[in-house]
Amino acid sequence: MKRLFLLICIIPIICGISSGQKTTVVPETQNDVRQWVGQHFAKGKIPPFSFVYGGRSSNDFIKNWQFSAEKIKTTEPDSEVNIFTYSDKSSGLTIKCTVSSFSDFPAVEWVLNFTNTSGKNSPTIEKLAVIDHSFTSDENGTFILHHAKGSNAERSDFQPIDDKMQAGKNIYMTPSHGRSSDNTAFPFFNIEMPGKQGIMVAVGWTGKWYADVLQTGEKSVSLKSGMEKMQLKLYPKEEIRTPKICLLFWKGNDRMIGHNQFRRFILAHHTRKINGQFAEYPLSGSFDYGDPAPCGEYECLTEEFAVALVKRYQQFRILPEVFWLDAGWYTGCGGDKEKGGWWQNVGNWSVERERFPNGLKPVADAVHSTGSKFMVWFEPERVRPETQIDKDYPEWLIKLPKNENFLFNLGNKEARIWMTNRISDLIKSEGIDYYRQDFNFDPMPYWEANDKPGRIGISEIRHIEGLYAFWDSLLVRFPKLLIDNCASGGRRIDLEMTSRSAPLWRTDYQYGEPNGYQCHTFGLNFYLPIHGTAIYKTDRYTFRSGLGATAVLNWEVTGKNGESIPAIQKKIQEYKNLRPYFYGDYYPLTQSSTRDNAWLAYQLNRPEQKDGIIIVFRRGDCNSESIMTKLHGLDENATYELFYEDYGVTVKKTGRELMAELNLTIPQKPASLLISYKITD
Repeated sequence: MKRLFLLICIIPIICGISSGQKTTVVPETQNDVRQWVGQHFAKGKIPPFSFVYGGRSSNDFIKNWQFSAEKIKTTEPDSEVNIFTYSDKSSGLTIKCTVSSFSDFPAVEWVLNFTNTSGKNSPTIEKLAVIDHSFTSDENGTFILHHAKGSNAERSDFQPIDDKMQAGKNIYMTPSHGRSSDNTAFPFFNIEMPGKQGIMVAVGWTGKWYADVLQTGEKSVSLKSGMEKMQLKLYPKEEIRTPKICLLFWKGNDRMIGHNQFRRFILAHHTRKINGQFAEYPLSGSFDYGDPAPCGEYECLTEEFAVALVKRYQQFRILPEVFWLDAGWYTGCGGDKEKGGWWQNVGNWSVERERFPNGLKPVADAVHSTGSKFMVWFEPERVRPETQIDKDYPEWLIKLPKNENFLFNLGNKEARIWMTNRISDLIKSEGIDYYRQDFNFDPMPYWEANDKPGRIGISEIRHIEGLYAFWDSLLVRFPKLLIDNCASGGRRIDLEMTSRSAPLWRTDYQYGEPNGYQCHTFGLNFYLPIHGTAIYKTDRYTFRSGLGATAVLNWEVTGKNGESIPAIQKKIQEYKNLRPYFYGDYYPLTQSSTRDNAWLAYQLNRPEQKDGIIIVFRRGDCNSESIMTKLHGLDENATYELFYEDYGVTVKKTGRELMAELNLTIPQKPASLLISYKITD
């Protein structure tokens, strides 16, 4: 059966929702997407977004607003950009919708910008839904919403959820707080429809988004999504932008067709490029992590010890691609200080000179002399009492009563520019190659407290606009910069952040616990090809539990309790051999499970290279020695050579046989199995 794919990406801003949008069939080709855009963004048509303006639904009046269309130039390969403008002459409100479509994917993206061009406050804008649309399937049947849990430093982080829908009942998703993948929801999901088709969805808003999915009938489903809380007037000449949504329409026998097309789309159009080429995120290595109490993080690291560690990694020929300096390098930190904790000194963005008398540059120079890169941790959005920023620029901080975490207001343009310049100066002066940004508290109460009457949501909008502008400025100033996106682990993963960064440390769940790491890989791989975690040991089970397109080596190299040097050398090379497969197509081979008595297995297939790998885990309390599964995405007429890496055994089977059944056996527990395969001549 010929498989047809379609991707639509949209950019929304919403706090409530209005209905009334037309129902359309799921498009099937790139040309169908362009026609869909032309039909819905047109003069006299209701667009696929809605809002309430001055108490009236946009569906009642937007067809009568002035409409214009303009094609603009773009530097993005394989894309076409148009701006559709809706203007209300009487009130001065203008909505610009920037729409991108693609020649390599049946895809479209758009972002809305609302501007008050008048000299007085606008009427109230609320219940703004950038996607407010219904889609029909080809036949009656079951609708299934495949989604996932967010991150809460638990084994169940990113756990897949499969909900069968019922006509007339909705499923509402939103993160528990103001970070986009915090705990209760993950902003990527798949609406599987009857008729072997569906819609991949991704939200791009690094705050409190929502998505409301409703099965409206036996053959139809509606989707509304955007920013959860917004009810505001725009001041004269004021402009706001909206969140982003991505929809990928797919057709085929397996819903993983949609997931894998989405993964490919992310790599092509929402992954960092350097000089127009795909930027591979690194295999990182920490400095000696975990000094004795009262030291925490890197509060006791010194220039001399850091340089010595770099030389030690070089001596043992176990160099990472990036040396990673985490929290504790800045002024005020130190295990011998009363308030020397790393968290107590965020807001002091200068180098601690007692331990680094020459700054971080000598460490960077030592790193660069080995051919590796240097990455440094920052948390610019959090400021603690009595730090430099608190003393010098208190007007840039949003504070709550009885709370010693202050929010640095990136929505304040002056503050954002200062922070951009400060971080840029440190990147230049200290020889920093890659930038790691953390964010360890919930911003939502601060945004809500800072909103003025009649301006609900403006602080969230301005902060997130400022965050994107801050990162975009860094990426322009430093064209070879990579950004590691951290927020207490993986609590700010969404489409906008994925476009600019990658989560190299995807969760703060128990450091080194392998079964949890397996779960996180299993869940995130449905949507994102690039994410990472730490590898603490060289045994096969632990090592394979931490595999991904990027990883962090947290191995002890200074004492007798560490892993052996030959074992580390072997695993580094093995990781580099396996990493390319994680950019391939992903197929789960078992059900997801957080239990210790389960099997977990997945396949990474590269059809263009005609090869792939299978990674299998039998956990410690699992009594069964084997399971039956089947592979996916193979050429049924080809012969494949399977190599069992742990046993040195080669088996040949046809693609048809492998896609019918495959027995996986692991006699020991806990233990793992790695099988590589390729088409033979």
